[in-house]
This record gives sequence, structure tokens and C-alpha cells, in this order.
Amino acid sequence: MNINSKIYIAGHLGLVGSALWKTFQKKGYTNLIGRSIDELDLMNQIAIARFFKEEKPEYIVLAAAKVGGIVANNTYRGQFIYENLQIQNNVIHQAYLNGVKKLLFLGSTCIYPRECPQPMKEDALLTSPLEYTNEPYAIAKIAGIKMCESYNLQYGTNFLSVMPTNLYGPNDNFDLEKSHVLPALLRKIHLGKCLEVNNLEDIRADLNRRPIECVTGENDQKEILQILDKYGVRMIPLKANSQQPTASVEIWGSGKPMREFLWSEEMADACVYLMENINFEDVNSNNLQQSLPREVRNTHINIGTGKEISIKALAEQIKQTVGFKGQLFFNTSKPDGTMRKLTDVSKLHSLGWKHKIEIEEGIQKMFNWYISS
Repeated sequence: MNINSKIYIAGHLGLVGSALWKTFQKKGYTNLIGRSIDELDLMNQIAIARFFKEEKPEYIVLAAAKVGGIVANNTYRGQFIYENLQIQNNVIHQAYLNGVKKLLFLGSTCIYPRECPQPMKEDALLTSPLEYTNEPYAIAKIAGIKMCESYNLQYGTNFLSVMPTNLYGPNDNFDLEKSHVLPALLRKIHLGKCLEVNNLEDIRADLNRRPIECVTGENDQKEILQILDKYGVRMIPLKANSQQPTASVEIWGSGKPMREFLWSEEMADACVYLMENINFEDVNSNNLQQSLPREVRNTHINIGTGKEISIKALAEQIKQTVGFKGQLFFNTSKPDGTMRKLTDVSKLHSLGWKHKIEIEEGIQKMFNWYISS
């Protein structure tokens, strides 16, 4: 690539896409293309074909996807598999038809088996059953990996697949029903802090920026407290002469699951590095088998930190950052999901990239962005 190359970032307004856009710009790239869903429906095959014919992108980063946390994945199972398959099939196939020089497909580490040995190596793919709650999404992403591999092998394309770990950062999704664990915890604990100090004004401002089920800061106080209570942010009745906290935040599960988190802008830096320096032949060359004919598998690349933290410790770190002194209540009647999801990032390190931002710094950066956005 050079700074004038025409680069299409699919999903450029989301957490991942916006970080990629910002990183490309910082590196001096001047010919970036992005389309909102109102401008281009990636599930519309005809519209996608027309877009490629008119714009003729040279490079593509496919960051567009329907994403969400454990509740959304388990509730909207049909939507998650259908929409993600449609998006990636359309974009990857048109990239092939239009001679795109390189494509980077972004998946997720949920592609790995529920009981995957830790840390998860790339060659663990398809070795045992997936986690049930996000199986439709994971199957769609596995199909994307195999589509890129298969097109490379049959048509000689240069399509890479990367599997980022849990991401967080600017432009994250803070919808309390559909967001991932870190942004959901940060918002809930922030709202808990506001309740704790009786700061209804900041709660109203938060709801005006990001309504919860159509409840905004314009609703009356009773409606606001009811919607917060529904999502586990609630007041604790204060007893006479009590020193107990006056607010609590409910968290699904036991808090024991371990998770790995990567600052979204670092993920973007890794992706741009791979686009600039790595081709399919580089990840395929380390995949040689002794048998003939040679089998080419697991050419995707994990992107992560190789470090993990429990959900409980994560919540405590956010609590400290926000300054919340109330209670964290772990509802063990709710599912935990997969107990560990730590990536093996040795392949990524061998290709020349390593993270720099640790979780404590990232949470502070995330909170600063949230309250100022």
C-alpha cells in the first residue's frame, strides 16, 4: 500500500472501524472510503456490486458486523448468523470479482471451542463444540475465515483473517441490553456513582446522550429509576445511622470468568501493520504439513495481549476508576458464559507486533472518553 491507495473500511463508524479510520489517517493515508448503513446496506448484494463497480477500492478492511454481548447473542440468534453471513459473503465475493489487492477480515475469538485449551492457539479452530450462547455469531465468523482461505487457494487472492480478543475504546456500544461486558460495566458503575451522590442531573444527561429503551433524561424521575433498576443499577434503602453504601450495581454471573481485553486503537494499529507488511503467503508458509496433498488450515491471526483478568477484578478496577463506593452484586443465577478466553498471540508476535496499553490505563482512557463524549 501507499498513502494514495484507495482503502475501503466497511463499518467505519463503529468501535473497530472508527479506530481503523483514525489509525490510517495518522499514518498519512489520504484516500479512505466509508459508507454508513443508510448510504450502503452491506446485506444488499446488488448495492454492494454497484458500489465496487463505481468506487473500485484497492484494499479493504471488513470491520462491519452485527455484534453484541451474551444477552444479545443468545436472544437474536437468527439475526446474528444471517446478517453476518450476508455482510461478509457480499463483501468478500465482490473483492474477488473486482481484483482487490488485499482484504483484511475481522472476526472474534469466540470462534474457538468452549472448552478450548488455554491460551487459545489458531490451530484449535474446529476441534470441539462452541460456546452455545454465541454459536450463531461464531459460526458466521468461522465461515468468513474459511471463505478467505478458500478464495486464496482457488483464486489466488490475498485475503487475511484476524481474530481480535475483546475490544474496548472510543465509540464503543454502551447499550445496556446489547453491549459487551466492559462498556456495560463502565456505564452501569458510572450511573451507580451518580445515584450514590444523588446526581440526577448527570443521569439525565447520560440518558439524553444514550437512551435506554426510549427512556431519556426528559422522562420523570420514577421512570428513570425504574429503567435503571431493570438493568441492575439501584438505590439501597438507607437505615438510620447506617454506614452501608446507598447504591448497588448488579453484574451477571459469578465474576469468576477470565477475559482478555485490548484497546481498540491498538487493535487498529495491529491491523494496519498487517495490511502494510503481511501477505497470505507469510501466514501460509508456517502452515506446511508433511502429508501430501498439503492441507492449508488455520491461517488466521489472533490479535490480543495474551493477558487476562477476571470479571470481578475488572469491575473492581472500573469501580476504583469511577470512584463508586457502592456495592457490586454478582447475580449467580445468570450465566457466566465461557470461563476463560485467553489468546495465544505468539503468531502475531512472530510477525512483528505487540500491544503497549495495559488494562488499567485503558479503563481510565475509556472513562475519560465516555464522560466527555
